[in-house]
Amino acid sequence: MALWFEQALLPEGWRSGVRITLSGGRIATITPDTSPAPEDERHGPAFAGLPNVHSHAFQRAMAGLTERAGAGKDSFWTWREAMYRFVDRLDPDGLHAIAALAYAEMLESGFTSVGEFHYLHHDPSGVPYANPAAMAEAIAEAAQETGMALTLLPVFYAHSDFGGAPPTTSQRRFLHSRDSFSRLMEALKLLDATLGVAPHSLRAVTPEELADVTILAPDGPIHIHIAEQRAEVEACLAWSGQRPVEWLMDHAPVDRRWCLVHATHVTDSELGAVAKSGATVGLCPITEANLGDGLFPAQAFLAQGGRIGIGSDSNVEIDAAAELRLLEYGQRLIHQGRNLLTAPDQSTGASLYRHAQNGAQALGHLPAALTPGARADIVILRRDHPATAARSGDHLLDSWIFARADIDSVWCAGKKRVSAGLHHARPAIEARYIQLLKALLD
Repeated sequence: MALWFEQALLPEGWRSGVRITLSGGRIATITPDTSPAPEDERHGPAFAGLPNVHSHAFQRAMAGLTERAGAGKDSFWTWREAMYRFVDRLDPDGLHAIAALAYAEMLESGFTSVGEFHYLHHDPSGVPYANPAAMAEAIAEAAQETGMALTLLPVFYAHSDFGGAPPTTSQRRFLHSRDSFSRLMEALKLLDATLGVAPHSLRAVTPEELADVTILAPDGPIHIHIAEQRAEVEACLAWSGQRPVEWLMDHAPVDRRWCLVHATHVTDSELGAVAKSGATVGLCPITEANLGDGLFPAQAFLAQGGRIGIGSDSNVEIDAAAELRLLEYGQRLIHQGRNLLTAPDQSTGASLYRHAQNGAQALGHLPAALTPGARADIVILRRDHPATAARSGDHLLDSWIFARADIDSVWCAGKKRVSAGLHHARPAIEARYIQLLKALLD
């Protein structure tokens, strides 16, 4: 099969008249500066898909349900209590229905791979299912149904706070011992997914458990929530005398396989240590704004050679371009300047796109690229959209991120999954999701 693009972003830069042939889910050949053959499927501007480094798929169903002020001060911690109440209602079928919608929406927005930070393991009473991998299998089935490339990050969760504090009743569906988690990891090796591991946070694991859990994925990615909230930093200082990122860098072999999710509240020395390690910082600007977390010092981190990826986290809004736009706008508000996450005379949109592509390292694979042999993950903009009119090259990425140019089509592993902006399976996925939500919330 052959596709022809008016323009396409190749590793060497934008080229015109690009013909790409596909075979076995991968790019077979690329020929720029050519005319389309009669049988070619013709498209507008194209670029490789983006990785979503951090998702809790089930939280997509909570979007819009927590935006009501409580009697006291609302925060991440009050939101978390609402989340705990919501998860009590989900079973594997329900999780599949929600994850399928979330993944379809990710594909529609330009994400073609996802890191699923999966901690909803057991039945509503906290008892493991007869098949302890039932909930993870629901996630994998949703990824397969939609075409999303999945990195599964099963979460080890054992405690409610630093120092091994006993878990709360609300956390019963998340909990594992080291032995039961090891058995779960063995079962998950049979799934069609890249397998990593995720110690939930320094609150939820002891130092000994952290060491034991991370060796269960000897070659896979390792993700951890860290320093998301000021209260977390203060509690870590009270427990250990160190800040969360400081403690982690001193006590764990953090390297390129690690993704430090959020890392919002960090010092300059912590930034330097993370940058030197080669680890990725997983930023989720929309969720971080929604939860009132704060803003990561992205400009300072990138200036030290740090690596970032973007994620959709709580999935309150699923939009790759919006994540990147808010990432840049947050820095503009802090520093009262413009075009801050790029080099002089360089496109901000193109720089943000390249930084997001680098997040693929955190998912255990190479960045998607339009190059022979690569997985055929291709995002195509609408050629007739006002925001793409008379634009070329990096201005197309600027217009996608900042002027809301629409995505027309998305190909994943050589299959066209999105056309005219909508996932091919959206009607069935959406109907199933709506039916589930009526049952859960009515």
